[in-house]
Amino acid sequence: MRFMLALLGASSMLALAGQAFAADPAPTSNNQDQAFGLGEVIVTAPKVQGVQIDTTTLTSVTLQAYDTPRLDQAIDLLPGVNSSSTGGTRNERLIQVRGFNRFEAPLLIDGIRVYLPADNRLDFGRFLTSDIAEVQVAKGYVSVLDGPGGMGGEINLVTSKPLKPLEFQMGGEADFGNRSDYEGYTAFGQVGTRQDKWYAQISATDDTVDHWDLSKAFTPAADQPAGQRLQSQTDDWRTNLKIGYTPNATDEYSISYIYQDGAKDAPFSVALPIASQKYWTWPYWNLDSVYFLSSTALGSNVTLKTKVYYNTFFNLLRSYDSQAETTQTKPYAFNSYYGDTGDGASAEADWKVSPADTLSAIFDYRRDVHTAWEQAFPTGFMEPKVGDTEDTYNVAVQNVLKLRPDLTLTAGVGYDWRNLLKATDYTTGVIHYPLANGSYPDGQVRLDWRMAPQTQLYAFVSSRARFPTIFERFSTQFGSAEVNPYLKPERATNFEIGGSQDFGPLHAEGGAFYSLIDDAIACVVVVGGAACPLNTAKTVLTQYQNVGNGAYSGLEGSLSARLNAQITAGGNVTWIAQSFHVPGGTVYEPTDTPTDKLVLYADWTPIARLHVQPDLEIDSDRWEVNAAGTGYLRAGAFDLLDARIAYDFPRGIELAIGARNLLDQNYQLAQGYPEPGRSFFMSARYRY
Repeated sequence: MRFMLALLGASSMLALAGQAFAADPAPTSNNQDQAFGLGEVIVTAPKVQGVQIDTTTLTSVTLQAYDTPRLDQAIDLLPGVNSSSTGGTRNERLIQVRGFNRFEAPLLIDGIRVYLPADNRLDFGRFLTSDIAEVQVAKGYVSVLDGPGGMGGEINLVTSKPLKPLEFQMGGEADFGNRSDYEGYTAFGQVGTRQDKWYAQISATDDTVDHWDLSKAFTPAADQPAGQRLQSQTDDWRTNLKIGYTPNATDEYSISYIYQDGAKDAPFSVALPIASQKYWTWPYWNLDSVYFLSSTALGSNVTLKTKVYYNTFFNLLRSYDSQAETTQTKPYAFNSYYGDTGDGASAEADWKVSPADTLSAIFDYRRDVHTAWEQAFPTGFMEPKVGDTEDTYNVAVQNVLKLRPDLTLTAGVGYDWRNLLKATDYTTGVIHYPLANGSYPDGQVRLDWRMAPQTQLYAFVSSRARFPTIFERFSTQFGSAEVNPYLKPERATNFEIGGSQDFGPLHAEGGAFYSLIDDAIACVVVVGGAACPLNTAKTVLTQYQNVGNGAYSGLEGSLSARLNAQITAGGNVTWIAQSFHVPGGTVYEPTDTPTDKLVLYADWTPIARLHVQPDLEIDSDRWEVNAAGTGYLRAGAFDLLDARIAYDFPRGIELAIGARNLLDQNYQLAQGYPEPGRSFFMSARYRY
């Protein structure tokens, strides 16, 4: 009901505004697409419509058609991208972009980076998609204009904006488990108005998981019976307010506010004895962001774009001393608090030098402040607040030059640097670490050739780097690691060739890519330099160093077609090979990325208004660390068949039923942490 309170009040005001000021929207380029234009980034494939899936973008229509309320679920529809899980007590959902992890492929919302200053260990399962117009994924080529950190890729969530004088939609979904028991719900509402020179919109989503059910093929363990997965509950609530001003056909100014409230538990491993496990919960995992975006035409040839933002992250991790998670009386029990902020601004100037030449330049500044404190038990002693303060800067220039009408050359260079102003920690007293700064250059070049209206080829080389996190530089990991204030950035040089072709109703895309990773940040044993042992006994001293190197290569392909008036179908395939080397002869395997992945989908309308929408994902196995932390294993192979049947009633009403994991696959992405079995859902949505 939380989201309804906000929506009811806002809908009343906006409805009155829509009646009083109803006017046809100004025919500008900004109001022809529900995606928030100011929040988009550069991706490298043409956009397709409806439920077709290209290689880089998912639209809101697709997100709804295949019932993906959370980002980690949605991303699996695209080639070259996959979700995974940390397992363990952190209980985080991960996303890999062509093998690059969450440190190497940043997440943005409307072009504003979501960054956690301490360790940037984002949990992608906390990000909801109900108010998202597009999920954009840049792979290999991340424009230097997007700022620091796009070493291997980038994910951008573009929120929606209203297109009509009055818009309203709301919906809900109830989830049921393998045994038809209630699992949770999702509720969503949005209201907005688009007027001649302004627009406004508010939306809210509540996603609550009471629990989820295991596959019926799961073998019960000592601490996990069949049926409901213990400690699997989560609760995520999100609201988004946007107000914009469009004084003319070229300019736009907007201010947005996003608040996200999350809480989660951490299921226990079914492969370890309960006595050896930790009992962790997150009573809150909260983000918020307020940001101003603008685009102003300065004459006929120059456009100025600006961003100003302020983000916060508040997190509480509670460690208990019993499986019941009710007592904190042992020395290993604690309450760990984070209170982080990130604020910054950027200015980008786009100069149309000639009809064939556009030059862009950007300056970006950001300050991240990490504040942490901890309560120790059994004494209840509250440690003093410590943390870090760091400034990051970016300057970049990009030139887009049409060599001829069908041939475009894009080249960009950038330089990123950051200054560490404070780095403190607490053991028996406050520790002040040495302050060290860092910098690196970026460079890229891309050639696009439109051979014919239906045929496009491209090739690029992009060399991007990323800064190490505070965790990698300064975490002592409970006394088992040594700090490294002078840790340098790691770098990936990405090469790719590919293209797209339309064969009548068939749209095809494909590419081959190769990435070289240098100065890679890897954990090594301080004495001897070999890769870190996987065991968790903490018997050796380790450190993060720039000693790794690797090579990732692969192929991607996708097909989509409007076969006739009743059937749209398509699919994509990915093959990735990864190698990674750390000195000392110790085996080191890149984890969490399947070697092969196939996605098939369809939208069939056997009769008017009825949609049958199945999708199938087939993943090969991937490297994972075993439950004991002593070695690697191949795991995570599965065949996931989902289906949704929806009927569009008159007056904007849609009802749907569906199922996930219809084959009831019993699989694990991290050993000891089984994934959900078969589940069912019923949903309803109303649009005005």
